[in-house]
Amino acid sequence: MEGRRLEIAPLDEEAMRLARERWDRIAKPLNSLGWLEDAIVKIAGIYGVPAVNLEKKAVVVFCADNGVVEEGVTQTGQEVTAVVTENLTKGESCVCLMAEKAGAQVIPVDIGVKNPLSCQGKVRNPLVNCHLMDGTRNFVREPAMNYRTAVKAIETGMDLVRELKEQGIGILATGEMGIGNTTTSSAVISVLLNVDPQSVTGRGAGLSDEGMKKKISVIRQGIVLWKPDRNDPVDVLSKVGGLDLAGLTGVFLGGARYRLPVVIDGVISGAAALAAAALCPEAVGYMLASHCSAEPAGEMVLNALGIKPIIYGNLCLGEGTGAVTLFPLLDMAVAVYGRMSTFSQIKIEEYHHFECGGL
Repeated sequence: MEGRRLEIAPLDEEAMRLARERWDRIAKPLNSLGWLEDAIVKIAGIYGVPAVNLEKKAVVVFCADNGVVEEGVTQTGQEVTAVVTENLTKGESCVCLMAEKAGAQVIPVDIGVKNPLSCQGKVRNPLVNCHLMDGTRNFVREPAMNYRTAVKAIETGMDLVRELKEQGIGILATGEMGIGNTTTSSAVISVLLNVDPQSVTGRGAGLSDEGMKKKISVIRQGIVLWKPDRNDPVDVLSKVGGLDLAGLTGVFLGGARYRLPVVIDGVISGAAALAAAALCPEAVGYMLASHCSAEPAGEMVLNALGIKPIIYGNLCLGEGTGAVTLFPLLDMAVAVYGRMSTFSQIKIEEYHHFECGGL
């Protein structure tokens, strides 16, 4: 980033070794909690100590509009972005209700909502004002934003992670709200993975066959027009991306910079994770995948990142709902990891790892 050096250390191998030893000593079959055990080990490596505490959790929801909506790639208009953003502040959206059950704070961020917001009445989740533009521009007519704005959006995400880490947050989920952002995320993924838009584009909140053809055509047109450089993720985000994607890219980079685990939600935050990984490959070590999105690019993105999702539930809602769904599972794993008796405490011989050869 401009004037900002990304000093990202690798995961702490000693902390992960001790965490794995702790799992092996707990009085249960080895590796029996599967990828949940791996997730706790990874979090220990992020923290740099084997003790894992996830009591303070948050989901950051970046809200922004996308000018490409003018091309008819969605069922609804941009006014919906403002309505849902206001509902986030009132605690009335899907992710708010789910986060309440998961014990997570919801942090809505206005990074580029076009319509005026009137967050009146009882506000449960105060809006963070990081407004950079009244939505991006229509990328079939001009680039979505200029390069400097994309950089600023990324830096905004990084700075927010630093602030949350200072407040004692132990894990972050990523969320977004912006009509048209399945179009922008498909465009970004198409460029970064160097694949045709048709293979990574889904129906989003619901499109007819004709709508799908239009959506794919619009993405191809934007890519052909502006020729985003897949070797420069900021260029990709600025030309065919969105402010929410750029902000989330900063969240993933900030997680790595400030040693905070960040949970990928679905395909939209996955696009941001891809951009962050392209900017700084070490950042992948600080990411966790919650679920495999039902969107066409969901599995492709996670495979490209080399991260296994824990949940397969055909989810594709967005807002950070899939990422928040992972929190209770991690809490249960931490309870076992931190509180269950060891084999030696109950005076039973431990299980042993064996090398499995051919028969």
